[in-house]
Amino acid sequence: MKGLITKKEAREFKRRWKAVNEAEKMELRRTSPAQKFRQLLVLMQWVKGFGWGKALKAEEAEGRKRWSKLKRLYNV
Repeated sequence: MKGLITKKEAREFKRRWKAVNEAEKMELRRTSPAQKFRQLLVLMQWVKGFGWGKALKAEEAEGRKRWSKLKRLYNV
C-alpha cells in the first residue's frame, strides 16, 4: 500500500471533492420543501424501525443536562 501522496495527487483529490460538494449543494437547492419533508419522515421512521428511539432519548437527556449546566454557570 502506498503511504504518502504527491502534491499533485493531493490537489486532484481536493479538486474532485470540491466538485462533489458543489454537485451536492446544487442537488440540495433543487430539492423541493415537500421532498425534504418526505425525506425527514423517512428518517423518523428509521428511528422507529431500527429501535434507535431509546438511544436518542438518552442523548437528548444528556444534551439537556449540559444546557442546564451552561445556563446555571452563566446565570441565564
